[in-house]
Amino acid sequence: MSIYQIDPSHSSATFSVKHMMIAKVHGGFEKMSGKLIYDSAQPEKSNIEVAIEAASINTREPQRDAHLKSADFFDIEKYPQITFKSVKVEKSGDDLKVVGDLTIHGVTKQVTLEMERPSDELKDPWGNTKMAVSGTTKIKRKDFGLTWNAALEAGGVLVGDDVNITLDVQFVKQA
Repeated sequence: MSIYQIDPSHSSATFSVKHMMIAKVHGGFEKMSGKLIYDSAQPEKSNIEVAIEAASINTREPQRDAHLKSADFFDIEKYPQITFKSVKVEKSGDDLKVVGDLTIHGVTKQVTLEMERPSDELKDPWGNTKMAVSGTTKIKRKDFGLTWNAALEAGGVLVGDDVNITLDVQFVKQA
């Protein structure tokens, strides 16, 4: 078993959601931390924990970001972090399925991250041992208490319920 810390400057947590029922809006979070306990010989014994600062949301639109930080959505004053803690790791061919507890807006639901096979370890030019993994999942935002919406004059709603989440995470091996 090896222990790794998230390298936040080389990692991202991004999402997309339908806007006005016609186009996807993309965003992400700028600040995250966490650790991975990984056994390359027996990945099912591995464990991952991730904490994302909800206030670090960035959709490239300051007014939208302010609204997303408000009590209508993430309510960052009351719920400053989004967290994921694995409860089970399963092999899926060369890839992995990571089942874990995702907590958003104070609501915890179990989700499955479809993870690509983790990269091999490599040393960077400064002697740090690194590895990376990418994964995706889809959630319903209403399941996490994110229910704000606005009806459109032509029918439908402003914000879709399905949220696609992608994690691209690079880790630094700890001594």
